[in-house]
Amino acid sequence: MGYQITIEPLGQTVEIAEGQTVLDACLRAGVWIPHACCHGLCATCKVQVLDGEFEHGEASPFALMDFERDENKVLACCATPQSDLVIEAEVDEDPDARYLPLQDFLGQVVRREMLTPTILGLWLQPDRAIAFQAGQYVMLQVPGVQGARAFSIASAPGDALIELHIRKVDGGPATTWLHEHAVVGQRLDLSGPFGRFFVRKSATRQAIFLAGGSGLSSPKSMVLDLLAEGADYPITLFHGARTRQELYFAELFEALAAQHANFRYVPVLSANDEATWTGATGYVHQALQQHLGNDFRGSKAYLCGPPPMIEGCIATLMQGRLFEPDIYTEKFFTAADAGAPARRSPLFKSL
Repeated sequence: MGYQITIEPLGQTVEIAEGQTVLDACLRAGVWIPHACCHGLCATCKVQVLDGEFEHGEASPFALMDFERDENKVLACCATPQSDLVIEAEVDEDPDARYLPLQDFLGQVVRREMLTPTILGLWLQPDRAIAFQAGQYVMLQVPGVQGARAFSIASAPGDALIELHIRKVDGGPATTWLHEHAVVGQRLDLSGPFGRFFVRKSATRQAIFLAGGSGLSSPKSMVLDLLAEGADYPITLFHGARTRQELYFAELFEALAAQHANFRYVPVLSANDEATWTGATGYVHQALQQHLGNDFRGSKAYLCGPPPMIEGCIATLMQGRLFEPDIYTEKFFTAADAGAPARRSPLFKSL
């Protein structure tokens, strides 16, 4: 049995199957609904139901409060219909966004490599090309694990393979299985593209990428995409890690910096214990200030990494006169976040 969803203020109607989530139906129809975690944890996809019956699903009580439920608000990534629905969503238009319909794919592992002691690189050959914007992610179904997991795409759009960087999370069944059991030849179900983290290419001005640990995946895709397209404005990538052993793809970015006069790569080690290291030390936000000064006006900044790094970088950027409309972040959520209030930034209303 199927239903229809009418999305206001667009006035657009899409088909939805019984048991299908509102977010899934909209994205597959090419209708953008803001979202981030896809697990009912972050509240990014919160919408108002104006008419119709529904089930809330597994929405976290921290992401969707009781009073909001009483007001007929739902999380689109969890809510399923019991009748035709009319919803109201904050659907913003961005000139740089590509509205790519969500699709399902089958990917075969063709390469695996430990990039650091805790980060696994997986290269998947999809059964057909996956159209995405650099910075977006896929949802990967891990055998024996309930619920798909989100992984950012590290390869550039147009590459034949989908490259994923997977940090092993202590006690995480999905990342543990991928580290211990994913082998060349393995076939995995995935869907995409998801996410609103992409380069605003219409703003041809300085682009600053700030990454921590496995948060390098999205910025890697974005930098490769910009350089391949011939972007000639300044592009700087800061990548923070604890030690040189945890720093990866340094040789690739050093080679790109040698080839492109407008690209600068700044690796940063926070726990450096090597006498031979001559690069930046400390934290990413400190290196940002040291290398680019304290005036970031006219820039676009893209942040991807653990919450403390994000907070430090936002504070530094804002001190340097770069504010929320020009700062973009990628949010990370794990299963552990289901039992705790969503992290909120005191500096950034949308984070």
